Amino acid sequence: MELENGTRVQKFILLGFGVGQQERFLLLVFFGILYVVTLAENITIITLVVLDTHLSRLPMYILLGNFSWLEICYVSTTAPRMLFDLASPYGIISFSDCFLQFYLLFSFGATENFFLSAMALDRYLAICHPLHYPQLMTQESCYNLVVACWISGFMGYVVPVIMMSRMSFCGPNVIDHFLCDPGPILALACPPLGVTPMVFQICANVLILGNVLFAVLSYTVVILTLLKPSFEGKRRKAFSTISFHIVVVTLFYGSVAGMYLAPDGENQREIAKAITLFYTSATPFLNPMIYCLRNDQVKEALRRVSKRKLTVWMRKVAL
Repeated sequence: MELENGTRVQKFILLGFGVGQQERFLLLVFFGILYVVTLAENITIITLVVLDTHLSRLPMYILLGNFSWLEICYVSTTAPRMLFDLASPYGIISFSDCFLQFYLLFSFGATENFFLSAMALDRYLAICHPLHYPQLMTQESCYNLVVACWISGFMGYVVPVIMMSRMSFCGPNVIDHFLCDPGPILALACPPLGVTPMVFQICANVLILGNVLFAVLSYTVVILTLLKPSFEGKRRKAFSTISFHIVVVTLFYGSVAGMYLAPDGENQREIAKAITLFYTSATPFLNPMIYCLRNDQVKEALRRVSKRKLTVWMRKVAL
């Protein structure tokens, strides 16, 4: 954590997008609106799941409500900092804040991996084992699954983050990114780097590949089950449900895999920024629409909650 002259590194400088003042303002407006809409979408889903007595009892929507809360945390790890840096001429971030952002970003990302696997498991049990589904996926077991996802996600990167924070940094302390990403941080570390990059890569590969494999196998078995003649009458509705799940899984893992599973040096810096921007800002915005755009149960819940709130309001007005 020290420069060559022995001075301790107290801060990093995030270069951001490397654009002019006018472009920075346009990006500030665009990502500000995107962030607010993302928060509104996910808060709406959480509110519906909490207020609607029907949705709050269904495991899929318990998972979806927690997933929406996760998306709020995930996007809030990067968006406020990015907006602040776009609004100010200097992208200065303290050493501790940088590593805190790094840890939270990757912990929330790892938790999202586990939630996507949990949703895949829920659909697998509901479609492939419908008779045993009510006994296997009770509310208690669903909440236990939620807790396991959160704990597992936040344990995954503890060791790599601690190891990286204890490394020596030779300078310059300039990170060519809009957030504290491990690649640019490791590029500033003094050689020899030791086993730290390998430990980080192993943790990332195990978490991502393990959950990708689980999700792919689960949805493959689900699709093969739906192709059986016995599911002919229910096939269309079931395919409609899992297709949204598969789109979300593809968006998330497609972008993340391109960044962290490819060998070093394959991605140019600007492409790396674009991919990071997509999975930290665009996917939390798109996921609520993908899950709920054509979801009849969510639409019905929205009508029920709206009707109930309107009735309460009219009664207050009448009094």
